[in-house]
Amino acid sequence: MFRVAFRATRRAVLARPVYMIAATAFLAISALAFTQSAQAANSKYAGYVIDVKSGKVLYSENANSLRYPASLTKMMTLYMLFEELEAGRMSMSTRLSVSRHAAGQAPSKLGLKPGSTIAVKDAILALVTKSANDVAATIAENIGGTETKFARMMTDKAHAIGMSRTTFRNASGLPNSQQRTTAADMALLGRALQDRFPSYYKLFNTRVFQYGKARYGNHNKLLGRVTGVDGIKTGYTQASGFNLVTNVNTDGRHIVAVVMGGNTGASRDAEMRSLIKKYLPKAKSGRRETALVGVPASSSRVASLPASTSRNYVQLAETVPLPKAKTIEPAGTIDLASAIPALPQPAVETEEQPAMQLAKADAGELEVLPKAGLTTGSTLRSAITASVQEMPAPRPRLTTAALAIPPLPRAANDPVGDLSTHSAPIPMAAPVARESAPAGWQIQLSATPSLEAANEILDKVRADNKRMLKGRVNHTEAVEKGNTTLYRARFAGFPSKSAARDACAVLKKQKFACLALNPEL
Repeated sequence: MFRVAFRATRRAVLARPVYMIAATAFLAISALAFTQSAQAANSKYAGYVIDVKSGKVLYSENANSLRYPASLTKMMTLYMLFEELEAGRMSMSTRLSVSRHAAGQAPSKLGLKPGSTIAVKDAILALVTKSANDVAATIAENIGGTETKFARMMTDKAHAIGMSRTTFRNASGLPNSQQRTTAADMALLGRALQDRFPSYYKLFNTRVFQYGKARYGNHNKLLGRVTGVDGIKTGYTQASGFNLVTNVNTDGRHIVAVVMGGNTGASRDAEMRSLIKKYLPKAKSGRRETALVGVPASSSRVASLPASTSRNYVQLAETVPLPKAKTIEPAGTIDLASAIPALPQPAVETEEQPAMQLAKADAGELEVLPKAGLTTGSTLRSAITASVQEMPAPRPRLTTAALAIPPLPRAANDPVGDLSTHSAPIPMAAPVARESAPAGWQIQLSATPSLEAANEILDKVRADNKRMLKGRVNHTEAVEKGNTTLYRARFAGFPSKSAARDACAVLKKQKFACLALNPEL
């Protein structure tokens, strides 16, 4: 009898791992199905991963469907500024003049004053970290004369690079129904920035930017947390959802990945981590086989590439195969954003964002090709190679070093997105930098141990009080108490003390703690 009981117990113990494995597999399949279902329910979603060394598209979902870029726009704004630096028309110390138009841009912003100036280097870092809209407009006006003209220049440059489905209407990414792009185009811009401006590109890895007494942490939470990630840019508006372009270069492999239309900042970052984990191992290792994006064939960097790589600069259609995208079909049906009427309208009041009447971008200049009967095949290669060798050498590039400063929390992810603000951790004894907080009265709801918890409170309160909080700005502020960092959850932009107190009275009835305060006092 004892032997029978022993055998039964032994069989049960041996069978337990089988049940555990089955349960683990079921949970994994359920999680995958949930992710695919969530993506299917999100009509804003687009994803794209490309292997930089081979040119192979590793992942593509809605990658050529039109999307709102939000602050990804600032990647092109910086591309245009880097061209000015490369051409010698500006330097890192050049002072950019701030107009009333630029100073009046909606947050996120540094709070520049009309008539003031800002150095080019500070302007670059303000866009990389704080994603400052007033600085973006300042850059636009100092290069293009007006932001409208600069937007046309941006569009022309985008088309010249190969971003055929992209149109810009402003330099910041603030809501405009005509400002559109695709995940594939944004990946191409991410590649062009590092190929064309390798020294300046390093600035996208900046973790924190100090301007005056204020310190601003980079919005990109993957920097310093995911191996190989060295940039590039985040973006958010209500219409766009949460966007992210990421460059990953590690262990001899190099990819650029794009996620657009995330429901939250956290879900967007989780999706990007998943794409990196899955597709980086599938990328090519070893020598790069693709052409440098946006780099003229006359560049000395092209001549230094291996012959197999240099040949890519003479793109003969009959000899160069195009990579095939691997499209992942999600469960359910997605309403593609390529149907323009289906795009959500920007969630900004018309009086805050006046409509801009822009002329259509001028057609890009066409390259003059050799006549059909003169040169073909190997003869064409020889002719182009000879002409390249006769071109003058490029000007030497100015080199700047990336800042190596420990990371700080990024700006709040909330329903206002790029219209939100976030102050970096400030010791209790240190003075509060006025530039880091919006003007006017504020209401504070809580001080939480994490930025995510503060954002959740703001999300819930806004969802329950949309009418009352219309036009108010989500604001989080980090303070250090000993070895602990707390995050204050606030709404800012109330015009008066009574308006702030009235809002608190409503929220207290909903069981929220609420305190009206004026940070200027």
